[in-house]
Amino acid sequence: MTEAVLYDYWRSSASYRMRVALNLAGIAFTSVPVDLVAKEHKTPEHIARHPQGLVPVLEIDGLRLTQSLSMLDYLDRTRTMGLLPEDPARRAAQTALAHAIAVDIHPVCNLQVVAYAAEITGNREGVREDWMKRFIRPGLQAVETMLGGFEQSPFCCGDTPGLADICLMPQMYNARRWGVEVSDLPRILAIEAACADHPAFAAAHPDRCRPA
Repeated sequence: MTEAVLYDYWRSSASYRMRVALNLAGIAFTSVPVDLVAKEHKTPEHIARHPQGLVPVLEIDGLRLTQSLSMLDYLDRTRTMGLLPEDPARRAAQTALAHAIAVDIHPVCNLQVVAYAAEITGNREGVREDWMKRFIRPGLQAVETMLGGFEQSPFCCGDTPGLADICLMPQMYNARRWGVEVSDLPRILAIEAACADHPAFAAAHPDRCRPA
C-alpha cells in the first residue's frame, strides 16, 4: 500500500523537488502524471485538486498539499528529515540559498511564463532559449557566490542533502536543457555531481520519470 500520491509532470522543477524529497524520506508514492503540454493542469479535475492549476499536488497523511516549498516544510517537520538546521542564523542563511533558486530563478522560467514571453514577441526563433539564459545564468552565478559561505562536503551546506540541494538540482537540469553556460561554476558543478550519485536524486531525475 502506497503512503502518498504525487500529481506531477516529469519536467516540472517543483515536481522534481518533491520526488527527491519523498525518496530522501523513504516514502513510497504513486506518481500520477499531469501533462502540462496537453494542458491537463487546467482541466476542472485538476483545478479541483489545485486551484492555481499547477503541479505538483501531494496527497499524504489524509491531506492534500500544494506549493512545493510548503510540502517540503511539511515533510521536514513530520519526517524529521533535517533539511534545514535548527539554529536560527544558520537556518536563515540556508533558507536564503534555497529561495534564491526556488523563489527568484524558478518562477520567471516556468512553462507558462516562457510561453507568454514567446507569444508577445511574435514567437521569434530562439526566444525561449534567450529568455532562459537571461534569467538562469545570473541566478546561478549568485548562488555560486552564496555557496562560498558554506562548506560543501559534498552537498550545498554539509555532508547530507538539504533544502538547497533539492532546489538546485532541478534548476541545473533546466540550465543544461536550455544551453546555459555553467562551466565556470565549480561549487555548483561539484554539488551536481554529488547529487547525481545519490540514489534519491537519481531516481527522481526527469529522464527516469518521463512517461513511456
